[in-house]
Amino acid sequence: MAEGSAGAAKAEADEAYVTGSNAPAAVERRTLEQAIGLQIRHHRKLMGLTVAELAAAASVSTGMLSKIENGQISPSLTTLQTLAAALNVPISLLFSEFEERRDCSYVAAGQGVVIQRRGTKVGHKYELLGHMLGGPVACEPYLITLTEDAAPYTAFQHEGTELIYMLTGEVIYAHAGNSYHLRPGDSLLFDSGAPHGPERLVAKPMTYLSIIMYEKE
Repeated sequence: MAEGSAGAAKAEADEAYVTGSNAPAAVERRTLEQAIGLQIRHHRKLMGLTVAELAAAASVSTGMLSKIENGQISPSLTTLQTLAAALNVPISLLFSEFEERRDCSYVAAGQGVVIQRRGTKVGHKYELLGHMLGGPVACEPYLITLTEDAAPYTAFQHEGTELIYMLTGEVIYAHAGNSYHLRPGDSLLFDSGAPHGPERLVAKPMTYLSIIMYEKE
């Protein structure tokens, strides 16, 4: 009886090591049209473009682009080429969500892509540390540097969940009317749909990790 209990306990422990978290099992695969639409919408939002702006850049109607993003129609290769060009990505990337793959993104030290995001302010530097192509959840990891000429800004607001992990310097970080004093090693996990951002820059320059996660539509 004791041996049976021990075996069951070992099986439970082994299962815990295998799963590693409470994450659910993999979801059912999308159709090719849905996978392509998901990639187009994701990269459009990553560039900060509206449906109308991308449609104009790719010379397609907003109605057609909306149907493509929702997986309702199968676009021609010509249309996909123009959309890929407007998004500045290879056309093969639009099919990547449909392929059987497990993404891994490696970025060497100092090699992150410096980008301009909507809401980027003077003295706020965003360095993208990786990019996952597949899956229903987008994850954008940034190394954020606030230089000596940076100014406070507490009106950032977007969908999803965000994790801040302080590396250097000190900041009073605001979220939804509350303030948090972050020092190296401190972290803050919050609903990024509420207004948030650095309220008082205590010790500049400063660096912190910002990991933004949200469901791909």
